[in-house]
Amino acid sequence: MADLLGENSTRILAVVNQKGGVGKTTTAINLAAALVEAGGRVLVVDLDPQGNASTGLGIAPAQRIVSTYDLLVEEAAIGRVVQPTAIEGLMLCPASSDLSSADIQLVSREKRSFLLHDALRQPDLSEFGFDYILIDCPPSLNLLTVNGLVASHSVLVPLQTEFFALEGLSQLMLTIREVRQAANPALRIEGVLLTMHDTRNRLAQQVEADAREALGDLVFKTMIPRNVRVSEAPSFAQPVLSYDTTSKGAEAYRSLAAEILARHPLRS
Repeated sequence: MADLLGENSTRILAVVNQKGGVGKTTTAINLAAALVEAGGRVLVVDLDPQGNASTGLGIAPAQRIVSTYDLLVEEAAIGRVVQPTAIEGLMLCPASSDLSSADIQLVSREKRSFLLHDALRQPDLSEFGFDYILIDCPPSLNLLTVNGLVASHSVLVPLQTEFFALEGLSQLMLTIREVRQAANPALRIEGVLLTMHDTRNRLAQQVEADAREALGDLVFKTMIPRNVRVSEAPSFAQPVLSYDTTSKGAEAYRSLAAEILARHPLRS
């Protein structure tokens, strides 16, 4: 299928780390909100069966009548899956618990790795005029994550600044390389985002130094601080930019959005 989302139009980023608890969903939600605040139109695709991105954007389970499960398994039209959120310009393809069985149901499909790629290139998606699509992948390197990688232009990797942070990154890089070779040769690493960073903590400082030495310019200049407001916001079903717009966490995600926008400006 032709790529209806050219490099100069909608930018698709997969937010990926097979390790849980690193701020992956928090980053997807808050980066999306920051990009919208900067004037963009953004779609978050919740590809995690836990559905935390959907909950964090205020879409309760009862509202997820048509979900990313239907998009992949039932090949539902994208227009049926996209829902508005409380933030104008920020929309969502919600996830339901049905998605937990998708790997098993899709494994026998001939184009099982391309289902999300093709879904996000349906002609009716262009009517929404999205500048960015952020895919919140599950915390594992399974078929759902592979679908996210195949569908995307680039990968954003949240990395918690803690001991063993860089362990496991090599496996993710290997998976990205395999996806490039087999299905998506244009896939690039957008960057590694250091999260839950405590500047007072010597270990966090060492992890930052190690990451920047090992990965160089792949590491974003922005770091997301360990911030109470960022942790509280999901329980109020809001991005931190809405929950406490002046918090350090909100400012950090604005800074991250600015880095992304400098590379991939909004369409005029």
